Amino acid sequence: MSEIGLGLAALGRPAYINLGHGGDFEDRSVDGMERAAHAVLDAAYDGGVRRFDAARSYGRAEAFLASWLERRGLGRDDVIVSSKWGYSYTGGWRVDADEHEVKELSAAQLRRQWGETAKLLGGHVRLYQIHSATLESGVLEDPDVRDELAALRASGVQIGLTVTGADQAATIDRALVVGGYDAVQATWNLHERSAGGALARAHDAGLVVYVKEALANGRLTARGAEPALAAAARERGAAPDQIALAAVLAQPWAGVVLSGAATVAQLASNLGARAVGWDAELERLLAGLEEEPGSYWRQRSVLAWN
Repeated sequence: MSEIGLGLAALGRPAYINLGHGGDFEDRSVDGMERAAHAVLDAAYDGGVRRFDAARSYGRAEAFLASWLERRGLGRDDVIVSSKWGYSYTGGWRVDADEHEVKELSAAQLRRQWGETAKLLGGHVRLYQIHSATLESGVLEDPDVRDELAALRASGVQIGLTVTGADQAATIDRALVVGGYDAVQATWNLHERSAGGALARAHDAGLVVYVKEALANGRLTARGAEPALAAAARERGAAPDQIALAAVLAQPWAGVVLSGAATVAQLASNLGARAVGWDAELERLLAGLEEEPGSYWRQRSVLAWN
């Protein structure tokens, strides 16, 4: 069965590309955002969420998660923590930074960032992932990276990859060929369904499938929902985000569907998707939301950090 996890992309830094994110925090100081992150983490855990996904590039997300785990007295067996390497946070705790993160998928970056992650989260990390692997990056074929990942895997940490862009499916299929992965994380939502076949193949191969951006960075919430989704939500007595998440939870290959909630209220609505059924009538009504992958990713690339 699919479960909802919590992704911390919007919780560990003052800016992100979700629609309306600029209005989610009253206090964007480090202390203020740590308190806000802890409130969402508390609500998630109390609501049954046990999987928490961070990254080195999510500002202070790993540090906020670590301080929350310590405060709650939670150990490795109480939660499933995952994180990622490959991007560095460069936003300087500013919303108007020229760049918020920089990508480098090298063995040196892996060694450096794993050391940073391990220092913060210690033995809590159960899964460590390549952040936004692509065929063009060459990371799947890099012998030094593969050696480092194999050693980490041999130590008891599961290894995964996240993928991005219009060629997600090809990257997933190549990862299945080269092997060495326990999990894959990809974007799949009502607007962008192109990775579905490859995710099914990954699931059949025994990988845990994580789904990110299930709400298309806010485009599938009340802040950005197209009329068809808004109407379907009203008819079912649900919120648009709940309908959109229900669509992902219904996919037979989906293991973990990540909520990207930045507030307790957003999380509560997201968790309500577990009580919303997905059926053939909703599929018929909302099939027209699917977009050509290139168009979807071009639109995502111009979303404003806010």
